[in-house]
Amino acid sequence: MSNAATLKSSSITPEKLKSMLYDMMVIRNFEETLKKLYQQGKIHGTMHLCIGQEATAVGACVPLTKEDKITSTHRGHGHSIAKGTDVMKMMAELLGKETGTCKGKGGSMHIADLDVGNLGANGIVCAGLPLGTGAALTSKMKNLGYVVLCFFGDGATNEGAFHESLNLASVWKLPVIFFCENNLYGMSGSIKEMTNIENIAERGAAYGIPSETISGNDILTVVEAVERAVERARNGEGPTLIEAHTYRWEGHSRSDARKYRTREEEKDWKKHRDPIALFKQKLIEENILTEEEYGEMEKKVQTLMDNAVEFAVNSKAPDLDTLMTDIYA
Repeated sequence: MSNAATLKSSSITPEKLKSMLYDMMVIRNFEETLKKLYQQGKIHGTMHLCIGQEATAVGACVPLTKEDKITSTHRGHGHSIAKGTDVMKMMAELLGKETGTCKGKGGSMHIADLDVGNLGANGIVCAGLPLGTGAALTSKMKNLGYVVLCFFGDGATNEGAFHESLNLASVWKLPVIFFCENNLYGMSGSIKEMTNIENIAERGAAYGIPSETISGNDILTVVEAVERAVERARNGEGPTLIEAHTYRWEGHSRSDARKYRTREEEKDWKKHRDPIALFKQKLIEENILTEEEYGEMEKKVQTLMDNAVEFAVNSKAPDLDTLMTDIYA
């Protein structure tokens, strides 16, 4: 696994570094707010929260331009925020309102925002990889110049679509990055019970794809790995497979009691490997951030979230006569 990156090796400006921390804080607060709204009965269905995985979402999107594309997963709120989707509209979408990103018809697992290059989340495990590979093929055939980054979890790597996507992307040297958020558990079982290799990144070798395993909770490590992959893709050198080790603090979904792992394990990840706390401490040690600035950022994030909830609650539900609009068939 790649070693943790340092600020001294980073070419990112201090303001951008603080912006990255802010985006991680927004994702964390957004997810915690959704959890409360769900418990209050204001959000229906289920949700897959990404608390604990903020560094993979933000770090992977930092090297991308607005024109570059992503495909997301059922645990995709963080990806959407990191790529630039409006938090107010996302909150409205979760509450099923017409002011939502998809006019209240997509909900948690189907947020898409083409204006910022988000081709969409997906409730089907691994479904984003063929879509992302197809988008990368479009970019290459039409010489559009954009790169595609496909987010997926460790469970997706045992699906046929994973292998088919990697094979075609390699054969055709497509500008696509396969980014695996390995949070160690595929729904209710350990990845060790489902895959007989030490690192998922090893599978890239079977398709001639450069691959690496990194710490997904060190945001600078994530940024640097994706920067290398983006450079390869833009230079016409084809795809890259990145496996980022991380950890979801919550259950697979809201109905998951997490009986398959210990509370001690969860406490250890929260205490020693919280991506926000790690990055905050690093910025403070390098005199880029002060505790006072961090406190102001917390207030700003909370104000944003309060406004988003107010906007969503006060928005209208979609009218019934719009039921058949904005659909393909």
